[in-house]
Amino acid sequence: MEYFAHETAVIDEGCEIGTGSKIWHFSHIMPGCKIGANCNIGQNVVVSPQVVLGSNVKVQNNVSIYTGVSCDDDVFLGPSMVFTNVTNPRSAVNRRGQYAKTHVGKGASIGANATIVCGHDIGAYAFIGAGAVVTKTVKPYALVIGNPARHAGWMSEFGHRLHFDESGKAQCPESGVWYQLQNGEVHKKG
Repeated sequence: MEYFAHETAVIDEGCEIGTGSKIWHFSHIMPGCKIGANCNIGQNVVVSPQVVLGSNVKVQNNVSIYTGVSCDDDVFLGPSMVFTNVTNPRSAVNRRGQYAKTHVGKGASIGANATIVCGHDIGAYAFIGAGAVVTKTVKPYALVIGNPARHAGWMSEFGHRLHFDESGKAQCPESGVWYQLQNGEVHKKG
């Protein structure tokens, strides 16, 4: 078998699941999903129709990923975090087909119990703190925390807080890679 699925997982027809991926207890993978190679889908996860997950995406327990969401490679979705896909839901009003899209960039991490309000993209290597409620687009490498989420700093690709000097340079203490902060944006140097 190219991927592993626990016997209690439900995988609907029409899904694409990459080699080496693992789907754990009581998770439901719905029709039309695309899950890349070497992903780990935790316990009690729902992946709705047409969701696209890149390779090496880690989805922790109790996560709901609704139609309209796409995640690039190496994204981390923390325990019980949730995406939304309708900005003004009402039980009596059918808004299927009006789903707002949310894109999560390469290497981004979303902390436990965070909520991502639909229509707001998460930049590459951004770091969303536990319990944050994201109500606007998040820049690459940004650290956001709180409800509503607010910018609190910048993070390296290895997940360390960056401390920029007066010239706008910072070094990741783990990887040694340098970053430049200029005009409110961070870029990896070299």
